[in-house]
Amino acid sequence: MGLLKTVDGAALMSQPLQPVRFVVDTLVAQGLHILAGSPKVGKSWLALWLAVAVAKGERIWNLPTRQGTTLYLCLEDSVLRIQNRLFEITEDAPDSVHFCTECSIIGQGLEEQMEAFLSEHPDTTLVIIDTLQMIRPVHDTTYANDYRDLSVSKRLADKRGIAILLIHHLRKEKAEDVFYRISGTTAISGAVDSSFTLVEEKRGSGRARLTCVGRDIDYRELELRWGEDNVWELVSDSREQPESVEIGMVSLLSDLLKEQSEWIGTPTELSQKIDPDGREGITPKKVSRMILQSIGALKENGITAVSRLRTPGQNYTLTVGSPTP
Repeated sequence: MGLLKTVDGAALMSQPLQPVRFVVDTLVAQGLHILAGSPKVGKSWLALWLAVAVAKGERIWNLPTRQGTTLYLCLEDSVLRIQNRLFEITEDAPDSVHFCTECSIIGQGLEEQMEAFLSEHPDTTLVIIDTLQMIRPVHDTTYANDYRDLSVSKRLADKRGIAILLIHHLRKEKAEDVFYRISGTTAISGAVDSSFTLVEEKRGSGRARLTCVGRDIDYRELELRWGEDNVWELVSDSREQPESVEIGMVSLLSDLLKEQSEWIGTPTELSQKIDPDGREGITPKKVSRMILQSIGALKENGITAVSRLRTPGQNYTLTVGSPTP
């Protein structure tokens, strides 16, 4: 076994890292996610709409999507049912959305099938598995088994930089925290990057709440209603959509460099320069993170940011030039 590969704190805080890539902006990021709901609540309709919309690059509840190939493993449906549902939700399904009604299970060929598909379609952004239970081997429901089964999909999602959404069920019994109703042990919620629960206000009411929590997203609740085209429509969102970090940093630094081609200073000096009254809440620590997470977007807009965290009294050099084509 080799030595541990470590990175020290100073180096980590000066290293530009790629920000989390979202398939559905601020809602579904790359990684492993679970969508749980009661039987016949409309989970599969929602999954189908997501698969088609992302493949077409259409917005989901006013949120931009990252267009790419999508794969929907609809393992409880027939090809005829999927065809009928497609006609209900769209007039033109693209050839970049793929459907499959049969596949192997975890540890018995599924990983190889998924890898083969992703190699054939390297632009894949989203894979939906409906349902989780259909790809699991038969064994006792224990914390270790739950965690091991989901870790397979988690590793694949991280390796390929895609989002994998598992459709699952909720228990019938009520709970103060809706996420405690997700069927299985707590390992299921612990193994995924985000959890979503879809709960109807009343059976057959056509109104539901999508509750969301995750490592890369803020807690939020979306009130939905069932539309005439069999798509869950947004009624309200508990979270106001903030300006993205990248867009915000490009705007702030563009204003700073309008009258000068170069600026040199510390994070404290920079935060005071671009947010002198503190109205935007841009602290020295926050400005450093925002710059490091926006290096690519800044470069595309003609701004070069160089960090020199190991040089006392001089941390950033900002220069403006021609945008990257």
